[in-house]
Amino acid sequence: MTDPHHSAQDVLQDSAMNQALGWLITLECASDDQKAAFDDWLNADPAHAQAFAKASAVWNGQSVLAAAKSLQARRQPGLLHRMSRHWKHMAAAAVLLLTVGGYSNVPLRLQADHLTVVGERQRLELEDGSKVLLNTNSAFSSDMTRVRSSARLLQGEAFFEIPANLALPLVVDAGPVSVSVRDTAFAVSYFNGEAHVRVQRGDVNLRVNRAGTQMRLSAGNSVSIGPNGFGKPVKLNPQTDLAWVQGRLVFENCPMGKVLDEVRRYYPGWIVNNNDKLVNVSVTGNYRLDQPLDIVRSLAHITSSSLSEYPALVILN
Repeated sequence: MTDPHHSAQDVLQDSAMNQALGWLITLECASDDQKAAFDDWLNADPAHAQAFAKASAVWNGQSVLAAAKSLQARRQPGLLHRMSRHWKHMAAAAVLLLTVGGYSNVPLRLQADHLTVVGERQRLELEDGSKVLLNTNSAFSSDMTRVRSSARLLQGEAFFEIPANLALPLVVDAGPVSVSVRDTAFAVSYFNGEAHVRVQRGDVNLRVNRAGTQMRLSAGNSVSIGPNGFGKPVKLNPQTDLAWVQGRLVFENCPMGKVLDEVRRYYPGWIVNNNDKLVNVSVTGNYRLDQPLDIVRSLAHITSSSLSEYPALVILN
């Protein structure tokens, strides 16, 4: 697995791209002398012009704007006015945070017994014999006592294999839902306030914590759960929905925009798509999830797109 911290250092050491980023910041409020110096730098080496064009595409992209606004929204209200002129500087910081990856959320780190970084999976065995597979960028904790067996998915995705001979049911909390289980195999994910439960074997009992509503979900079905209740249960497609458990990513006529979103979960860097025509192209394929860059290369090949690669950064054009 790529070391994300090492990748971030490599990005900063890429001289032409680093200088281009510096010029993008400078040109936001440049003097005449600085503009002249920029022209000299741009004309000094063809690599400078190429790097500046690539950096500009990222700098002016919607993803950077969204990241910057998200960061800006988290600031104290009194600071917003002072910082509004520097949103792109915050975007640059957001890019570096995305590149570095890992966990910057200290409270989350304090709550979790186990963490996986971007691109990592981790196998666990709980005290009651239950087996857990944590997917990429996940946080998980458990608490086993004589009167209660509980676990909590704080973030991410996990697959559970629960034995039949448990003295107590295992209760798994994931955001808005509590899942009570015995003798089953199921997956649960928790992203952006919404949980999703997929049952491969056996049955699970679900309870929405806020509403108090309950549901029993059987093998071959899945359901999403928000703060206000259950969505409509749907049939599970284990070949695609649970492919990650086998170390694969499988897509069947899936829009490429959604494919790239899924691949981004496993890539410890930044994947940028500058070609809007690719978003709705249907993709069918079976890929190794531990080789996300190879997936992007394959997607570029089958769509006849050009791909620019930098340490921890790939751009589809």
